[in-house]
Amino acid sequence: MKPSKSTSFFTDTNILLLLGLALFLLHMFTNHQYGFHQDEMVVLDNANNLDWGFIEYPPLTPFLARIELTLFGLSLVSARTFAALAQSIVMVLTGLMARELGGKRPAQILAAVAAAIAPIALIQGSLIQYVTFDFLWSVLIAYLVLRLLKSEEPRWWLAIGMVIGLGMMTKYTMAFYVAGLVGGVLFTGARRYLRSPWLWAGVALSLLIFLPNLIWQIEHNFISLEFLSSIHERDVEIGRADGYIMEQFVLCANPFMLPLWVAGLIYYFRSEAGKRYRVIGWMYVISFLIYLFTQGRSYYQAPAYPMLIAAGVIAWQRWLEQMTAQKARIALAATWIFIIIGAVVGGVLSLPVAPISSPLWNITSEVHDIFTEQIGWHEMIQTVAGIYANLPEAEKPRAGILAGENDEAAALNLFGENYGLPKAISSSNTFFLRGYGNPPPETLIVVGFSQEAVTSLFGQCDVAATITNPHGVENDLRDPPNIFVCSNPRLPWNELWNKLKRYS
Repeated sequence: MKPSKSTSFFTDTNILLLLGLALFLLHMFTNHQYGFHQDEMVVLDNANNLDWGFIEYPPLTPFLARIELTLFGLSLVSARTFAALAQSIVMVLTGLMARELGGKRPAQILAAVAAAIAPIALIQGSLIQYVTFDFLWSVLIAYLVLRLLKSEEPRWWLAIGMVIGLGMMTKYTMAFYVAGLVGGVLFTGARRYLRSPWLWAGVALSLLIFLPNLIWQIEHNFISLEFLSSIHERDVEIGRADGYIMEQFVLCANPFMLPLWVAGLIYYFRSEAGKRYRVIGWMYVISFLIYLFTQGRSYYQAPAYPMLIAAGVIAWQRWLEQMTAQKARIALAATWIFIIIGAVVGGVLSLPVAPISSPLWNITSEVHDIFTEQIGWHEMIQTVAGIYANLPEAEKPRAGILAGENDEAAALNLFGENYGLPKAISSSNTFFLRGYGNPPPETLIVVGFSQEAVTSLFGQCDVAATITNPHGVENDLRDPPNIFVCSNPRLPWNELWNKLKRYS
């Protein structure tokens, strides 16, 4: 009788899964420090108003948020569970890509960790936003393309098509990433797949998945194109695209990982081993150039870096193999010192761990506004509730709340019920489609408008309160800071509503 062969638990796959679990737990234990981000509250409000489309984005992210709300209720930790899970999967996929390219266990671990500590990846793992899941689908497509090219099995196109469809139901810029894939196929020997029915079956599957949102867009006269054009024009005007190239180095990938992703790009285009996978190199280059010349935001390109890092660790592995054992140990130690420094710097700047108003908080607030935009929402809602409570009883049945921004309206609708507040209305983004109610309100508590704006819109307006927060944090919620009680609109409501329409 043969003795049974023992199998170690610590296989390459299990180690990657444990790393993913560690990242997931890191997010779950740190993501409740402040409050909801303004964009998160819009997603959660849309989750309570599901449709096949929204002006701001396709429907998949609000649908996922609806699942979280149904399963776990409304809390910071529960609402961010899928976001943390998405980035953990990205971490595992990057390690798996390194394995497919020939990476041994140390290379797989290095690739997984290097991808996970990118500042934008850490931020997106802490917030439920559509960009978080766009990141996941983009990395998954790269992994599937790699499996296709390695195995020469054309049926992988079905899986690729399915994920592209999910990506298009998450964020429309997936089309630019797909343009990179199309270019990669056309510019390389992968052109042979154009004769494969599996490729076209994948295309059909992606279109089928995207079809409900496409129908929604047709029914709404492609209103999202109008929105995206307006937002892009605004971003260019205020300079949000100016740092595109620099932020590739400091935001989209951890700056300490620069040698890895540069080596990965070289691997795909210059090495003999990388020639087989050159499609992936083109996926990066083409999407990079599209965003560069169209003046896109830098973080749109962030999902392309894990596939470069996965190739970069192969060059790193070969570099170590050419050294003597002693030099290899020194080089390995130096690599992990860089990893640790990069993880610490990226973590303290990108994870919500800094106490408010601490020196570290002040530093993070200079670097980005992700944390500052999570402050003051409950104080605003409580202030509005106090104003509503003080209205004459005869006015309350016909009173409403008008918010200048969709995030303000979303926050009031998510938490206002606890204070007995009526549903807020707004003419910003998808809230515009929901209208102003029938009958329209007669007395309005107005949030997010300047004195000049309310005076031009209403015959009677009085300042009722000022938005504050106990930490004195300045953010979009306090610009402008006054809350008004208004009545007597100067235009009929249908005309007023169209005049108020805005994209933000």
